[in-house]
Amino acid sequence: MIIRKLGLASAAAALAMVPVAAQAADTSRASAPAKASNKMAGTPTVALGVALAIAIGAIVIATAGSSQPTSP
Repeated sequence: MIIRKLGLASAAAALAMVPVAAQAADTSRASAPAKASNKMAGTPTVALGVALAIAIGAIVIATAGSSQPTSP
């Protein structure tokens, strides 16, 4: 029983000390400059065109076919 309470108390103390230790840590990191420009910048027109074509194709396939019910 005492060992269980000791474990619980040490876990609570550890949880209470973690934010204090993280706040005391040195967080002054230097950022590195980008070496190459982003080649994906701008509007992704090809991707938008493909997505639009897929959406239109799905609508055409879903609405195509006979309007007669299949049940007797």
